Amino acid sequence: MEPNRVAFVTGASRGIGKACALALADVGFDVAVAARTVVEGQGRDDSLRGQQRPVSGSLQSTTALVESRGRQTLPVVLDLLDRTSLDTAARRVLGEWGRVDVLVNNAVDTGPGSMDRVEELEVETLEAKLWANAAAQVALIKLVLRGMLGRGQGTIIDMTSEVAVSDPPGPPGEGGWGLADAMSKGAFHRVAGILAVELGARGIRAFNVDPGFVLTERMATNQTTLGFEGRYRGAPPSVPAAVVAWLASSPDADRFNGQTVRAQKLALQLDLHPDWRRR
Repeated sequence: MEPNRVAFVTGASRGIGKACALALADVGFDVAVAARTVVEGQGRDDSLRGQQRPVSGSLQSTTALVESRGRQTLPVVLDLLDRTSLDTAARRVLGEWGRVDVLVNNAVDTGPGSMDRVEELEVETLEAKLWANAAAQVALIKLVLRGMLGRGQGTIIDMTSEVAVSDPPGPPGEGGWGLADAMSKGAFHRVAGILAVELGARGIRAFNVDPGFVLTERMATNQTTLGFEGRYRGAPPSVPAAVVAWLASSPDADRFNGQTVRAQKLALQLDLHPDWRRR
């Protein structure tokens, strides 16, 4: 009997990660969900210094929704800044379920510093962002890669960002983003292409997914402060999630191996999601 396919989604307590977990369940995956917030009501937006604003979402809630779709789920605590938690989370998933077929690197460090201007940015903050938003993802990939190579197949989906490849339209707070955010995501952006070059012939598929501007719970809380409100049309998290589910499940996605997929554009081209722009 063929074992159930397993997806491992980081940053799955809310936003794009939560939507990815549900979309993957809908196409037949059992889903291990990882995040810091375990219980509903504990979530805090910590992106702005001196502020801890409540934000909805938790592993508890995501787990219940995955299970309501008839799939198994496994919640694991993961903090990108805690290397031990990366190892513990991955080993628990592999220990209990024996495999990871799809890894979705969606989690990102949300703590202060991403929007610091260069004059304010401390090198220690930059170092932490580079670890959390790039090196931590490579650590997770290496923890699941051996099993993928042993089976001769595996999919790694990296949630990237336009900030990785473009200059901002203005400074932080005026519709732009900070150097630490851009540098860390720029480093992360290079991973998928290199994985495809080195390991594509051994069955590994790796994709960058650029979600575009997505109105997550956290972005809804912060968009005014960041200068984003009214500047961009926000798509719901279910749009990039639909693209992730397609990449994970469709052999037609092979042609994108190593490439960056623009989620909103592809969702419309392939009719993967109802057109949200008609609201």
